[in-house]
Amino acid sequence: MLAAQLTRLRDGESAGLGEALELVTGFDEALVHGLARLSEQHAAALTALAGAFALTPIGEGAAEAVAKVVSGSIAEEQLTMLAGGRTALLGAVHDALLAELDEALGRERAPWQAAPMPEADGAGNLLGAARSWLCELAITGWRGVDHDLVSASDQTIEALLAVPEQRRQAVLLDGLAAELRACCPIGTMERLPVRRWADLWTRALLLARSGGQVGERVVAEHLSGRLLILGVDVHEHATAVQMQVHGVLEPAGGGRARLVRTSVAAAKVDTIVGPAVWKLPNRHPRLLGALAERRSLEITDVPVLAGGDLLWDDDRARAGAPVDAFAVARVSLAGALAPAAPPLDRHPVLIAEPVLVTDYKVTRDGSFDLGGAVLAVDTDGLPACGPLTPKLVAGSSECIGLMRWDGGRWLLQPLAVRAKVKSETIEAHTGDWALGPTDPKVVKAEARAGDAVAVLRERAGRLLRR
Repeated sequence: MLAAQLTRLRDGESAGLGEALELVTGFDEALVHGLARLSEQHAAALTALAGAFALTPIGEGAAEAVAKVVSGSIAEEQLTMLAGGRTALLGAVHDALLAELDEALGRERAPWQAAPMPEADGAGNLLGAARSWLCELAITGWRGVDHDLVSASDQTIEALLAVPEQRRQAVLLDGLAAELRACCPIGTMERLPVRRWADLWTRALLLARSGGQVGERVVAEHLSGRLLILGVDVHEHATAVQMQVHGVLEPAGGGRARLVRTSVAAAKVDTIVGPAVWKLPNRHPRLLGALAERRSLEITDVPVLAGGDLLWDDDRARAGAPVDAFAVARVSLAGALAPAAPPLDRHPVLIAEPVLVTDYKVTRDGSFDLGGAVLAVDTDGLPACGPLTPKLVAGSSECIGLMRWDGGRWLLQPLAVRAKVKSETIEAHTGDWALGPTDPKVVKAEARAGDAVAVLRERAGRLLRR
């Protein structure tokens, strides 16, 4: 069944997808050299981007913005229009790909329902400073970024971090600044992460323009029921870590099961790596316990955002019975209602749909051969904080993973596998070490290295007491 589904994905490239991505690439290349120094080729790329919206409501504004940028009259308004156009194109690509995947999997998705915009939180001056810095980046271009330009954002980022409602924007800006600082002088680099930096710049500018408050962050409802965890995707950066849990929610009182996800995050430093990152979100012991012990969670009145994400609150959850994630995936995935994608999350790289893959053979390059299709598997991104390794994936017979689209193809990111080790069938999940590693070798290595989190907390406590 799944082999036939994946064959349709492989053969069913959406019309116009390649052309849309080429327009985005043209804009991204212009950002490399800076909008103040546009070559004829880059000017043509911006004109083509605006041309894609000629018959849409933003067509006139996009054309006017490009004309002013090409003539050297670059202001925040024009850059915001270009960022919006780029986001709209990638949103269209995202929608086409997700529709293709939903059709192949037979998955039904809830429609997007816009929520009212929340009130501003009084951080207007700080967001204005953030927009000014982002505009300066675009005018200068990535090749022209130096330490002085990166450092110009430090004061704004520090002030935004102190405003709880702006933490999302602050972490995004901090991450972009950190990457740029680590790469300086960028002019000497052979290759740049062009698409990634353009994605971060675009998202940051649009968030700053909207006041950091967008409708998708509004609580749409409150849910109660049984949360059955499928797996956890760990997003780790030098300055932050996020645990994004995917699962199926069985609503209290009956009703259709829903695909949901919830995230917890924490700030970190680059010396905290491996299993130690699980010590950072220690304010969520019930969620971490459910991951490590493979248990369900009974949740009560948990807020849900318009995009379908649960706003996790450990006080609204209690541990349930042990659950077989593979049985949940086999029984519940097909009929569960998938959430709509929020506007700013409509990007191909953010597609992450849970699936169960069985009855496959692992090829020499690590792909899964299902007898009618070959599915690429991403083992390079397996987190170092869990027991799931490329070797276990290569010896597996069942896999719960996330379907992603990257580099022009569909691939699978494993979250859990069943594999045979010395004639014994074992399971390995990315969240198995949420309460600490269980592998004796890893425990010994952690003991020799010392507790970096405890040391840093103790030193921070000393500084605060002074």
